[in-house]
Amino acid sequence: MPDQRQGKIVTPQSTPPVEAGPVSRSNRTEMVAAALSIIWLIAVATYIFVAPEGVGTLGLVMTLMMVFLPIAVIWVAVTTLRSVQELRSEAVRLQSAVEAMRATWVQSHVQPSVEKKLDEIERSAKSTETALATFTSRRDSMLSQALADRKAALAAPRPTPTIDDQTVLALGTPAEDLRPPLSVAEFIRALQFPESPDDKEGFRALRLALEDRKIAKLIRAAQDALTLLAQEGIYMDDLKPDRARPELWRSFAHGERGGAIAGLGGIRDRSSLALTAGRMREDPVFRDAAHHFLRTFDRTFAEFEANASDAELIALADSRTARAFMLFGRVAGVFD
Repeated sequence: MPDQRQGKIVTPQSTPPVEAGPVSRSNRTEMVAAALSIIWLIAVATYIFVAPEGVGTLGLVMTLMMVFLPIAVIWVAVTTLRSVQELRSEAVRLQSAVEAMRATWVQSHVQPSVEKKLDEIERSAKSTETALATFTSRRDSMLSQALADRKAALAAPRPTPTIDDQTVLALGTPAEDLRPPLSVAEFIRALQFPESPDDKEGFRALRLALEDRKIAKLIRAAQDALTLLAQEGIYMDDLKPDRARPELWRSFAHGERGGAIAGLGGIRDRSSLALTAGRMREDPVFRDAAHHFLRTFDRTFAEFEANASDAELIALADSRTARAFMLFGRVAGVFD
């Protein structure tokens, strides 16, 4: 068995010899058997010479059996003992081989696994200590930096007024003028609308968006449009529009219309297009809501594009509001 000392696994350096003992015992057994056989032959020969004459055939057969049967029994016993000794020797060799293999497997699998786990625990502890120290020492500065780097969705960030600035503010300044502008991420999240009643982040972004007068107009127009589309069984999550390049969105924001920006009309679902077109022809309320939504999206997106990166434009294009714009734009001929 492998030995364990001070938490380390020690394997046997070599397998002890197992053949010397059984071989010597086998030789001794054969020597004893040969000696007994010789003694028995001598005893039988002595008996034959001393026995009276006139022994018949039956006596001769009995004499031969007396001579060879004990000798045969002796050598059968010797053969049996030799087989038993060989089996024992083989069992010992197999046991040693199994123990050596087990020790090798334990050393190559168990020990590295334990050491790896210990290393991972040590690294995790160090990372936790570093994170705690960083959070404790720099949490205020990191928060201030995050607020300073906040990028507005529709306007350049305004500096937070200081005590000296507040002294020159006119009485009656609206509270919303002092509120930090809505960020690009919050703007995009608000246009996606909450995913479920448990979507706290979605409701938070929507609440902040409704506090901004410009963005609130787009939010309400989009909400009306999505509600009217839902009445026809058209849901934005079911639409999979083709993704347009950011350059096309920027061209649209700069006033480009028609076939040059046809790639923005990525809605290809024929049933949704047909239902929307039919409802716009037959229902004036639906048509007015659709055109109001398109105008509001146009104005708001033009301001958003000035501050947005290409990745942020792509993220906005994946929102429910942008998909509704693609659908209504295709039906209204904005991309023709």
